[in-house]
Amino acid sequence: MRKIAWIMAATLGLTLAGCGGGGGGSSSTASANAPAGASVPAAASTPSGGTPSNPVTSNPASNVLAADASAVPTSSTAGNTVPVTVSATGIHNQPMVSIRLCAPNSNGTANCTTIPNVLVDTASFGLRLVRSAIPTATFNALTAETDTTSGLPLAECALFGSGYAWGSVHQADLVMSSEIAAKLPIHVIGDPALTTAAPSECQVGRQLASVSDIGANGILGIGVSPTDCGAACALSVVSQFYYTNAGTAVSVPVNKQITNPVSGFAQDNNGVILEMAQVSDSGSTTAQGTLVFGIDTQANNALTGTGAPIIRTDLNGNFTSTYNGATLTSTFFDSGSTVLFFPDLTITHDSTSGYYIPTTTVGRTSTLAATNPTSVSLGFNIGNGATLTSSGSIAFNNLGVYMTRQFDFGMPFFYGRHVYYGISGRASTGGGTGPYVAYVSN
Repeated sequence: MRKIAWIMAATLGLTLAGCGGGGGGSSSTASANAPAGASVPAAASTPSGGTPSNPVTSNPASNVLAADASAVPTSSTAGNTVPVTVSATGIHNQPMVSIRLCAPNSNGTANCTTIPNVLVDTASFGLRLVRSAIPTATFNALTAETDTTSGLPLAECALFGSGYAWGSVHQADLVMSSEIAAKLPIHVIGDPALTTAAPSECQVGRQLASVSDIGANGILGIGVSPTDCGAACALSVVSQFYYTNAGTAVSVPVNKQITNPVSGFAQDNNGVILEMAQVSDSGSTTAQGTLVFGIDTQANNALTGTGAPIIRTDLNGNFTSTYNGATLTSTFFDSGSTVLFFPDLTITHDSTSGYYIPTTTVGRTSTLAATNPTSVSLGFNIGNGATLTSSGSIAFNNLGVYMTRQFDFGMPFFYGRHVYYGISGRASTGGGTGPYVAYVSN
């Protein structure tokens, strides 16, 4: 799920295929992070000639099924962990956590409320909550972030491939297990107190302002960047990022920008690990996992000694892969995408929904560019999307959608794996200095 790249990429009427939060740069970059990825994986990105009754396909490739990953999540009872659940929220393959939101500078003790069903998004940066999901007593205790020059309250435009989110910026204390991010700038989507309409530069597609629009109460962006824009928005005005509540575009210091909550923790702040249990190849009605804070900071978050491949990324979390002879520089691990998005005309796909619909499950392999080792082969399977999504199950490890020019390893990739995200500028013993990603499969 990428800000600017996409949010809620709809597979045209079948389901919502992805959802996303911010995707800005970090304080160490001088340019805003605004990937120009595809948005809706449907007819617009499908070669001509395909219809729902005449699926698009090409010459079949060899079919060697990949073994399912089998890593088991660590316990979610430690102070640097929270449980993750995929369940029936109306959209399949959405990993959810509960967060505790409190008044800023209260050490997580005043005017607190627990907000469930917040989407874990490893390809975005920052906490974004729908205003209606925040009780009034807690919201009234939050501090409005203000523009340094005018003193007016700040607002942000979060522009996504299939819509836009316009909302206010507030400070809050965020509590997750024993971790606290104090005075965290957060994005409040659909805030009715923000009476100025979204600027015209922001109004691309439909507005995303409610829980039903997003499919969750909010988005927990915990990818590799510490902020959603960084130095670019601090040094100059970047269109489609920050505004005053009067609709004037402004530059914003890094410490007032929407911030990756993990980077704001007092400890365990150099990265995260998303660990999901494996699910049935035919789909499961629920899935469980653990979100672990920190890398190589405690006994339960070791990267050192695991043998995990280390993959260096840019500030978006992008790295390079090779698939079917093509080099894809926009490759990433994204828990906020509900499917695997990638281009493969050797697998039959529905030209309306974009779902791959092979008659029998097929196996494929992607080669990922890494630094230790220099490359790694990653096998995965693709089942019939029409059959799977009509089964009544919620969690799928083999669901894919046709999309050109990039490889988005969405939620199916995470089942049975521990996936690490090293935050830019923060170091760990096993991964070095971020940004990087890594994973173990058993």
